[in-house]
Amino acid sequence: MKIGIPKEIKTAERRVALTPKACEALVQAGAEVYLETLAGDEAGFADWAYQAVGVGLVKDATALYQEAQLVVKVKEPQPSEWADLRPDQQLFCYLHLGGDPKLCQALKNIGLKAYGFETVGQGGETPLLAPMSAIAGRLSVQLGARFLHRVKGGRGTLLGGVNGHPAGQVCVLGGGVAGREAATIALGQGAKVTLLDLNADRLSQLKKELPNLQVALNQGNILEELLPNTDLLIGAVYLKGKKAPLVVSKALLGLLPKGAVAVDIAIDQGGCFWNPRPCTHEDPFYIERGILRSAITNLPAAVPQTASEMLSAAILPYVKALALGWELPGLKEGLNLEAGNLKIEL
Repeated sequence: MKIGIPKEIKTAERRVALTPKACEALVQAGAEVYLETLAGDEAGFADWAYQAVGVGLVKDATALYQEAQLVVKVKEPQPSEWADLRPDQQLFCYLHLGGDPKLCQALKNIGLKAYGFETVGQGGETPLLAPMSAIAGRLSVQLGARFLHRVKGGRGTLLGGVNGHPAGQVCVLGGGVAGREAATIALGQGAKVTLLDLNADRLSQLKKELPNLQVALNQGNILEELLPNTDLLIGAVYLKGKKAPLVVSKALLGLLPKGAVAVDIAIDQGGCFWNPRPCTHEDPFYIERGILRSAITNLPAAVPQTASEMLSAAILPYVKALALGWELPGLKEGLNLEAGNLKIEL
């Protein structure tokens, strides 16, 4: 099978789906692999490194899509790429159809077979989402800490405190991979962190792993009690393949103190805060009613080399299975669309 790796064109997206090391394994397994020129450059992987392992270079995206039977990329196809896709192709990337009905309809109309990284995995497992969720969780705290600087319009709070001065208050919504990593980094900076989730067993597990973490079920008036004193609010709620639930309403956001920061990691699936506005790395936040809000749709792209290496290693077995016709546990759950029909619940 011919595998095509296009250069990502989403704003500030610098990752590449497959590294030279992964491509070498695919070539050795018998696949033909093609790369759009400079697709890996921003992530630190030069064209020559791909050529050295047997990858063919293609000068433009249209030619690459014409060659490829299996298109492997990082982010969902952008509108300008839709015309290059064909019904006889397979697409493997992050789709997040629950947060993008226009993309969903476009891919239905094309009629190709589309697999979403984020829904691969049996049961509640998300092995291809987890690596990027971990990075996003960590980056959300780094961004939040910077946005709290007064020069950015924030409260002027040092998240970890210093020399006896009070530490900042962080509230994390969601106890999955992203939420856990956000809590870990915030605790490491010296902040006081409370994590909310709906799963009591998960909260107990997190408390054992992170003894300084405060945990609570997200029920009753807990948010009304926490938000007036919160410096950094992080939304890390995820329902596999589905649109993210609204967890923080307009009224709840209004309880945050002026200059507080709200980072919505769930924006790929539509966001879990009221009325989210997708952001980019070039324009990472906006101020609304005195609150600094950030919802970057490709947060891990800020660290493209690390992110590309982690993503490539995770998806390689599944790419190999698709290319060679193998069966692999969890792969069928990744099928989102086929012949114009939706295969998952949004």
